[in-house]
Formats: sequence, structure tokens, C-alpha cells
Amino acid sequence: AAVAYGLDNEAPQKILVYDLGGGTFDVSIIEIEDGTFTVLATGGDTRLGGDDFDGRIVDWLVQEFKKTDRIDLTRDPAAMGRLKEEAEKAKKELSSAPSAAINLPFIAVGKDGPHHIDATLSRPQFEMMTADLLARTVEPVQNALRDAGLAPADLGRVLLVGGSTRMPAVARQVKELLGKEPSHTLNPDECVAMGAAIQGGLLQGGGKLAGATGAAAQGLVLMDVTPLTLSIETLGGVATPLITRNSMIPTRKSQIFTTARPMQTSVEINVLQGERRFARDNKSLGKFKLGGIRAGFSTKPQIEVTFDIDVNGVVKVSAKDLATGREQNITITGSTNLSESEIQRAMADAAAYEAEDSRRKGRLELHNQAEILAYTVDDALAKCKKEIDKDERSRVKNDLADLRRCIRKDHPEKMNDAEESALRTAKETLEASASHLMVLYSQQNAGAADGGETL
Repeated sequence: AAVAYGLDNEAPQKILVYDLGGGTFDVSIIEIEDGTFTVLATGGDTRLGGDDFDGRIVDWLVQEFKKTDRIDLTRDPAAMGRLKEEAEKAKKELSSAPSAAINLPFIAVGKDGPHHIDATLSRPQFEMMTADLLARTVEPVQNALRDAGLAPADLGRVLLVGGSTRMPAVARQVKELLGKEPSHTLNPDECVAMGAAIQGGLLQGGGKLAGATGAAAQGLVLMDVTPLTLSIETLGGVATPLITRNSMIPTRKSQIFTTARPMQTSVEINVLQGERRFARDNKSLGKFKLGGIRAGFSTKPQIEVTFDIDVNGVVKVSAKDLATGREQNITITGSTNLSESEIQRAMADAAAYEAEDSRRKGRLELHNQAEILAYTVDDALAKCKKEIDKDERSRVKNDLADLRRCIRKDHPEKMNDAEESALRTAKETLEASASHLMVLYSQQNAGAADGGETL
């Protein structure tokens, strides 16, 4: 739709595409500049469409008929089919007329003979019975604006797509929500097909498009975004994001990580897709192992993990040991070819479990910090034993033992409030008592690279 619209509107601008079709509602925010179409954000509701509006008319007719004729039409599939057809016609008629007549002769046969429907539905009645459906389009629009980092005032145009946007209430609500009169320059039913034809021509090399449309389309560049966040699994099963949802593609992102344990010579890279904070709650796209890591008890290997997504949405993930140059990678296809329902389901899950995931991650991070502190202090005691006196060494050892007793051996994210409090106190106590020791240890290891986040 945006492609079809953009051909005749060359001024740089950001447009919002409001697409209310028969079965789904979709919203996209797209930037058009110098023939480049960049998707900034997407959203929608896969369980909302014009069929739902038709359904409200059907429900109304069934209820009214039951009151007047005492016959339940829901028990007659043929009658319900006729009702659905007539409801859609009435909805379309109400888009241009103040009322619609609904006539269904011989809709049912009772003991007293045939029964008919002869009703009139006014536009205000229809808008009242569907107000809650229309209200469901507000949040996806607001979320898309937020994801794109835009305010309604930043939009140059609002484009209505899909036959259901012909309903006057739609244009009215869009104007109230965004402060702009939506565009009616394209046929809502045809603009998607127009844009698809143009894009198809581009994929064929442009030679299939003729005339003004073909000439205008030759310079077009279509740019998409990642539908969901791409992450890798790190220490404790945490999903650590590298490329966030709605990042423009093509894109490339690298981050330095280190190993979880001393003397660790290999790491497994688990590539994830989704919005949850833990690996197990997201979709695994693939795994690979990097071996031959140069490791030592006190050294921190630097593992550079890189995500590279090309214009076709193909993801290449690589892991490289910066000390040895050893590298492994994996190529993943189809990560961007998600249906709107899959995207919305992932977003809904993330929202529903946000508080729980945040609490679990906070406890896991505390546990990881405590484990790393314990390893580091233990190594420092061995390396710097001549630089500290007997009393300091004894105090640090006792506090280290206390911390280790508080470290939960399995499922640390499930620790209760009392366990979390005890672990935090023990960690802070050891940090205080070992502060002098850690200064000495840092001086011994001056110049060593920070390994980064732990794999």
C-alpha cells in the first residue's frame, strides 16, 4: 500500500498505514525518502477484522428474531449463512447511507408457517454495537508509534487500507487519535494489489513495469525491519539481545563476551528469537560450538559474537576467539518471515510475563555476580597471599565461605526473598572485606582485557 501511495508523493515523509481487512488489523509506520521505503515499526491485532463487524450485525439479527419470532436461527446453518451475507451487505451500505434495510424472506419455518426478517439498521446503532471493536485498533497504533519513536505530529500522512476502512467511524477515530485527516487518494481495496504488482516488477528486475508507473518505480528501494528481537543465550539461561525488534535491515551488530568458568576451552552459541528475558521462553533458531579457546584460570577470553542480517532477512551469526582468531558460524533463513499472529503472540507473552521475568533475571544476575566474585576472590587469595597479612586473609576466607554457602546450586532464579537477601548481604560483605585484596589483584592483572558479558 505504501509503495502504491509513494509513487505519486515524492516528498520525504513518514506515513502510517492503517489496514483493516476482513480477518486482521495491521498497522505499519513507513518512511519514504528518495525512493527508499523503510519500515520503522509494525503491529496489529490478528483477531480483529471486518468479519467481526459483520458478526455484530448477525448477533443483533439473531437476538431480535428470537425476541419477535421465538426461533433460534443459530441452530440452522443455512439460515446463518444467509444472515452473514446480508450482514456484510448492510455494513457496506452503512458506509455511504444513514441506514440499511435487511430483508430475508423465508429465513425460517415454524409450526405456524414461514417466518421472514424485515429490519432496518441505522448507522448510529451499528457504530454503537461495534464501538469496542474499533477501540481495539487504538493500542496497536499507539504501540507502533512508540516503537518507531514518533509522535502523531511527526506523521506526514495516514493511509487507510482494506475495505473495512470505508466505515465512517474508522476515519473519524483515526482523525481523533492522530490529529490528521486520513488519506483517501487510493482505493482501499486496490492499493495493496497495486503495491504488490510494483514490488513484483522490482523483484523481476523492473522490466515488467511500463509507462509512468514503471518509470517511477525504477528508483525504489524497499527496506524492512526485524519482526522480533534476536539474542544469544548467556550464563544462567539469560537471553542477551544483540539486534532488537524493529531494527532496520540490513544490519550488523557485534558484542564481546567471555567464558563462564576458568579453563573453559569451548562455548555453545544458542541463537534465539523472541521478546522474553530467558532463553527457554524464546524460540531457538540454531546452535553451534566454538572450540579451541585459549583459556587460563585468571585470564578472560574475548569472544566476539556478530549478527549480520542481509536485505533478504538471512541471518549469519559468528563467534570468534580474538586471541586465536578461531571462528565458527551459522546461517539462518526465514527468521524474518513471521506471520503477524506469531509476532503478536510473542509480544503478548513478553508483556504478560514482564514482571515475573524481570524478577527472575534480577535474582539470576545477583547469583552470577556472586559466583564471579567468589571465583575472583579465590584466585586473588592464591595470587596475592604474600601481600596481605594473616588477619586479612582469614577474614576474607571466612566471608568467602559465607558467600559460597548462600550460592544456590540449581535454579538460582527461583530463590525466595530470604535467600536473595542473604546472598546480597554475603556478597556485599565479601566485597567490603576483600576490597584491599582486589586492588592488589587488579594491579597484578593490569592490562588484561575485560572479557565482556559471560557466555
